[in-house]
Amino acid sequence: MKLMHRATTLAIAASLPFLLAACSGGSSPTSSSDESALDNRSEAAAKAGDTDRVAIPAAVRSNLGISFAKVERRRVEQTLRVPGRFEFLPSARREYLTAIPGRVELLVEQFDHVKEGQALYRLDSPAWRDMQRQLVDAASQIERLETRIAAYGPLLIAHQQHEDSLRESMAVWNARVEQLQSLREAGGGRVNELTQARASLASTRADLAGVIEKKAELQAAQQQAEADLRAAESLSDYLLASASSIVSQPREELARLADSEEGATPGWALISIIEVKATSAGVIETLGVTNGAWADERAPVLTTVEPDRLRFRASGIQSDLGVLRDGLSGRIVPPTPTATGRAVPMTETMTGTISIGLAGDPNARTLDLFIVPDDLRAWARSGVSAQLEIITDETAMPELAIPLAAIQRDGLKPILFRRNPSDPNEAIRMEADLGLDDGRWVAILSGLRDGDEVVLDGSFQLMLATSGSIQKGGHFHADGTFHEGED
Repeated sequence: MKLMHRATTLAIAASLPFLLAACSGGSSPTSSSDESALDNRSEAAAKAGDTDRVAIPAAVRSNLGISFAKVERRRVEQTLRVPGRFEFLPSARREYLTAIPGRVELLVEQFDHVKEGQALYRLDSPAWRDMQRQLVDAASQIERLETRIAAYGPLLIAHQQHEDSLRESMAVWNARVEQLQSLREAGGGRVNELTQARASLASTRADLAGVIEKKAELQAAQQQAEADLRAAESLSDYLLASASSIVSQPREELARLADSEEGATPGWALISIIEVKATSAGVIETLGVTNGAWADERAPVLTTVEPDRLRFRASGIQSDLGVLRDGLSGRIVPPTPTATGRAVPMTETMTGTISIGLAGDPNARTLDLFIVPDDLRAWARSGVSAQLEIITDETAMPELAIPLAAIQRDGLKPILFRRNPSDPNEAIRMEADLGLDDGRWVAILSGLRDGDEVVLDGSFQLMLATSGSIQKGGHFHADGTFHEGED
C-alpha cells in the first residue's frame, strides 16, 4: 500500500509541475485592499502555512476533470436521505392480447415509438370468419322475422273486416228470428222460415267464433314473432359487441353500411383480416410472439409502455416513522454525488410529494415511500437508482452546506478547496470546519459564504499535490530500502 501511495504521489507530482503557486515554506500572494474579510482570513492562513494557493488553469481543470459545486443553503440536520429506484406507474404499461386465435403478422419492432391509432399487428383468424357467419345468420333471422311481422298487419285487418261482416250478419239474423217469432206468436208465419233463420243465425255465430279464434291465433303468432325478433336483435347486438372487442372498433362503425360491389354492406362484413391499433402512444417494451406465429386465445402479443409515466420508490426505515408522514416534500437527487465522468449534474433534481406505502417489510424493517415527480428529468429511467431527500421540518433555518464528496482527508484533517472568488484559475486549500452531514451534504460552520464554489471532482488530486504529510515519490533498492528521488 505504501508503494502504491508513493507511486501515485510521484505520478501526480510529475503531471502537475505547475500546480503549486506557493509551497508550505514559501510566501503567498498578497490580497488586494478591497478583498473581503473572508479572503483576508484565507490569505493570513496561507501565510501561516495552513492553506495553499493552487493554480488551476483551464488545462489543469481539463486534465484532472475538475468540477465545482456551489455552496447551498440546506436543512442538513432536518434532511432524511433514503435510497430508491424509478419504476413505471401501474397505468403506464398496456398489454395487447389476442381475443381469438389466429396467425400474427407484426408491424412494429421492439423499442419502436408508436402513436395512438398506429397499426401494431394483423391477425388472420378463422374464428373471426365464424363470427361473421353468426352475424350473417342473425341478420337473416332479423330480416325474416321483420317480414313475417309485417305480413301479420294485413291478415289481422282482413280478419277484423270478416269479423265485422259476420257481426252485421248476426245482427240481421237476430232481427229476422225475432220478427218470425213475433209472427209465430201472433199465429202467423211459417215454421220452416223460423227454423231456417235460426239455423242461419247459428251458422253465422259459428263462423264468427271461428274468425275470432283465428284472429287470436294470428295475434299470438304476431306476439311470438315480435319476441323472436327482439331475441334476434339482442343476439345481433351481443355478437356486434363481441366483434367490436375483437377488432377494437366502435360498434357504430361496424354496423354502419358502406357501399360495396354487393351493395350496402355493414362494416364488419368488409373486414377480412383484423388489424390491431395502439390505443395510446408509447414504446414497444416486449414482443410476446414471433412474426407469423400462431397465437392462441388471450396470448400476449406485445406490451407498450409510456416512458414518461414514472414514480420513485424509496425504502425508508421503520425507525423514522416518527417523522415520516404523507404530504412531505421530497427531492430526488442523481445517483452518485461525484465521480469522474459523471453523466448527471447535481442540479438535475426532481421534486414531488411523498406518499407512504400501505405495508412495510417486517424482515428488513423498511417501508415503501412513493413520489411522482412534478417535472421528469431526462435521466430518469425505470430501474435507475437514486436517492430521495425528505425535509422533515421545513420551518428550520437552512445553513451553508457543500457536497460531502468535496471533503478530503489529509491525515486527520478534513480539507476542502475553495475557488478563489477574485481569480477563478486559483483554488485555496482550507481546513474544513464541518458540522452535521446527511451522507451527501455536510454543513460548513465557517470559512465559506453564499455564492462560493468548492472543488468537487479533482479535489483528491489537489489534496495529494498540496499535502505535506504524504511521503513523496522515490525508489526501492535491491536490499529493500526506500529512498526519495529517482536515483
